[in-house]
Amino acid sequence: MLPETGQIAMALALAVAVLQGIIPLLGAYRRNVRWMMFADRAAILQAVLLIYAFAALTIVFVTSDFSVKLAASHSHSAKPLMYKISGVWANHEGSILLWVLILALFGAAIPLYGRKLPLSLRARALAIQGIIGAGFLAFVIFTSNPFERLFPVPTDGQGLNPLLQDPGLAIHPPLLYIGYVGFSVAFSFAVAALLEGRVDAVWARWLRPWVLVSWSFLTLGITVGSVWAYYELGWGGWWMWDPVENVSFLPWLSGTALLHSILTLQQRHSFAHWTVLLAIATFSLAMIGTFVVRSGVLVSVHAFAVDPSRGVVILTLLLIFTGAALALYALRANTIVRRTQLDMVSRESGLVLNNLVLVAATATVFLGTFYPLFVEATTGEKITVGAPYFDLVFAPMMIALIAVMAIVPLLKWRSDGLARYRSLLVKAALAAVVVAGLGFVFGRSVLGAISVGFAAWLIFGTLSALYRRSNGRWAGLKAQPAGTWGFALSHLGVAVFTLGVTAMSIGADEDVGRLKPGESLNVSGYSFTMGTLEQGQRDNFLYMGSDVSVTRGGREVTALRTEQRLYPVRGMITSEAGFRPSLGATLFASIGDGATGTDLSEGVIMRVYYQPGVVWIWIGAFMMAFAGFISMADRRLRVSEPVITPTKARGGVPAAVPAE
Repeated sequence: MLPETGQIAMALALAVAVLQGIIPLLGAYRRNVRWMMFADRAAILQAVLLIYAFAALTIVFVTSDFSVKLAASHSHSAKPLMYKISGVWANHEGSILLWVLILALFGAAIPLYGRKLPLSLRARALAIQGIIGAGFLAFVIFTSNPFERLFPVPTDGQGLNPLLQDPGLAIHPPLLYIGYVGFSVAFSFAVAALLEGRVDAVWARWLRPWVLVSWSFLTLGITVGSVWAYYELGWGGWWMWDPVENVSFLPWLSGTALLHSILTLQQRHSFAHWTVLLAIATFSLAMIGTFVVRSGVLVSVHAFAVDPSRGVVILTLLLIFTGAALALYALRANTIVRRTQLDMVSRESGLVLNNLVLVAATATVFLGTFYPLFVEATTGEKITVGAPYFDLVFAPMMIALIAVMAIVPLLKWRSDGLARYRSLLVKAALAAVVVAGLGFVFGRSVLGAISVGFAAWLIFGTLSALYRRSNGRWAGLKAQPAGTWGFALSHLGVAVFTLGVTAMSIGADEDVGRLKPGESLNVSGYSFTMGTLEQGQRDNFLYMGSDVSVTRGGREVTALRTEQRLYPVRGMITSEAGFRPSLGATLFASIGDGATGTDLSEGVIMRVYYQPGVVWIWIGAFMMAFAGFISMADRRLRVSEPVITPTKARGGVPAAVPAE
């Protein structure tokens, strides 16, 4: 009965979402307070119903109820509890239900944390959330029902994809979905603001924490996914410009631009149009990511290759939501106050340049990801756009962005002059040149030296801005608001990330060969010697593995354990890499070929890597993510109680309308 009650909860949630999408909009139009207040109750009720549905599906997986088709296809009685739970969302149907649940939780959080907002604005935003939820709930119920029964009931399940049986993949999708779906709040309030005809500083100040939490979780999700891919796939890289990696990166880039645009709107009442369009674009790109992963149009180890017809439904929802929002913008853009007067040297102008670079970078990644699809659809020819394109086009944009990031925080709003900063800029340039020179001496790479120099430029500029804001006093530094510390940590995180990428790019070394026990590969002064090959069975897989001894100058540095695993239920083979992370250089070994249970007299393929700086890549990314959470604590983001002017609504019901 539990699966049936889960289905009933989803059906009721769909009915509530439909009413939530209709009644508050009518209430806002008619100035009917009761109808507008219905949005708050409906959003909370929808979340409660979906919490129950998701809990029911989780219990189905934990108890190995294989009468439910989804559990039979993606679980197994011998799986550890962690992977029974993560199996709930490690498939198409369950992941979409998680997506809708997170959407409902964000919707329920709006009335809980946004009671000080104008009632009509909140009601309209919740109505948009309801419409989005209704669309995706209908998609779940009618095309991707996670509670579908299976008869006859199998004695055991088929098990989870072995690549997903990892702690990193247990937390990666939820983090990513919180980031994706969180941008729906920005989308809904952008549409609501267009309907209200008011895009102002209060709107921006309330919206900024929601964008911060979404951006921070998306950053965490991407970073955890990068770490997982590094050790689980066994290819020894932190980023490979995989299409599914790219579609998660797209909303991150546009979301970063949205954050800076909101800041300008909040401080100087500028960028109102730009902010609305970025809010629409960012959530649209998040929905594109959802479409790509579940449509099968792009081939990736990260994607759920399912019936393409389901992808068409998601694409239709994407076109409807985005098209309607852009059409509304075209109709209502004249209601938004336009302020375009900018001094050439000011923080606003710097943020304009910052946003232009980020939007150009977004377009570059979008083109490189989807151009092969366009070519194949129009000509039938299959082409691949890989790392050389992105490295050539994307990297210069990031260098330009870093150059701007170091200067903009120093500038004043409205108007400023570079002459005031001549001495500071000269010192920063000298520091960058010195560091770049040292980088060239040690790395023997011109591009590496340039990257290191710009990272030093950014660090110097960020610390200088922090110093100036505190007036060079410790008491002034302690008095800085959370937003200032968030800005400093995020910019320093970008610099650390850049240093890590540079070290990895110019200093990494690798070798590959077929080894027998006792034979070695040598990389950058390290000798990797393979030990005895072992075979056996553990949990739900067979394994073949070896301990790899790493020595340098005859002295043992570490021992790495690497395995190849065969999952009989799925018939899949995975490589489990052995690596020793270090703030200096990471040592990495991975068995490449040779199947478990076969004759190993000829040895196995072994890949070994020496990778300096890779850990700093992730440290920098985590610094950026936590900077967002720190900024959320800034008391300046609190919205004060709105001024309410009682008016008469149709039908004689008093309506709460914010005073101009």
